[in-house]
Amino acid sequence: MSTKDKIFIILLGFIPVSIAAHSLGWGATAIFLTAACAIVPLAAWMGTATEELAVVVGPTVGGLLNATFGNATELIIALIALQAGLLEVVKASITGSIIGNLLLVMGLSMLLGGLRFKEQNFQSVMARLNASAMTLAVIAILIPTAVSATSSGIEENTMRTLSSAVAIVLIIVYGLTLLFSMKTHAYLCDVGEAENETEGEPEHEKPNVWLWTGVLLVCTLAVAYESEMLVSSLEEATEALGLTPLFTGVILVPIIGNAAEHATAVTVAMKNKMDLSMAVAMGSSLQIALFVAPVLVLAGWAFGQPMDLNFNPFELVAVAVAVAIVNSVSSDGRSDWLEGALLLATYAVLGIAFFYHPIT
Repeated sequence: MSTKDKIFIILLGFIPVSIAAHSLGWGATAIFLTAACAIVPLAAWMGTATEELAVVVGPTVGGLLNATFGNATELIIALIALQAGLLEVVKASITGSIIGNLLLVMGLSMLLGGLRFKEQNFQSVMARLNASAMTLAVIAILIPTAVSATSSGIEENTMRTLSSAVAIVLIIVYGLTLLFSMKTHAYLCDVGEAENETEGEPEHEKPNVWLWTGVLLVCTLAVAYESEMLVSSLEEATEALGLTPLFTGVILVPIIGNAAEHATAVTVAMKNKMDLSMAVAMGSSLQIALFVAPVLVLAGWAFGQPMDLNFNPFELVAVAVAVAIVNSVSSDGRSDWLEGALLLATYAVLGIAFFYHPIT
């Protein structure tokens, strides 16, 4: 059993602790912190269950399954926050998930992988394609904000309608990226998939479908329950901790929801599988931008919440900066520890800026 798995097993103990904190009234801060710790291993088990089921159902359906559940934890937390009316936290979490995957995860992967192997290579073709898709996502979320900034007294319903139209376009583009990666140009992803296999180990038996389906269902329900406690205590807890809703949404919430995926990307990079690490980091960012964000906009209609793509301008600046530096670093198909350090430094600067950014 790996160190990562041992840590996740220990963190599972926070599930009963968080329930006790909620039932016994230990306070919002205790509930928030214990629920956050409990979500991390549950998200990891959801990822494991999805991967095991993907082995059984084949590459096409398995790829779709991974695409659907890849960011399920963040989506669940965001949906519950959206239903609670915490719109700024929801928008901030979208921003934070994108920059977190591009800068924090990719930065750690390049830094630790580079310290171990000096220089690592990955497919520059896929990196450029992903970069192009991320640029489209930045343009898509920039347009509603630009319309709002250049118009006087634009109505809320008009902004929601505009955002919904843009969301539908993004979901269509997301579908096209899945078609591209799983069908028409699947060979471009062959290296990453091949590297996902463990060297020197015999092929294991076919996974038990019913077992892993049950694990996926139970973990999803448990994540939803823990997320309910996390969101209900979020405002009071972050205020007690001296944090703003913007910083909480951009930094804390994405780290909680993405911790398991972050660990996977860094682990495979340290095994000299940078193709796979890049696929995890870039793929997660794309899924947030092209699928999760549009789904949240459309869900806003169902929940009666005015969710739109009119973001805080500074959040857009942060996403644009992240995409720009990642495009620059990944365009040559190679990485080293210094490039990883540059990405982490960018994330640190943005994190400090979000911490001191005044509440508007």
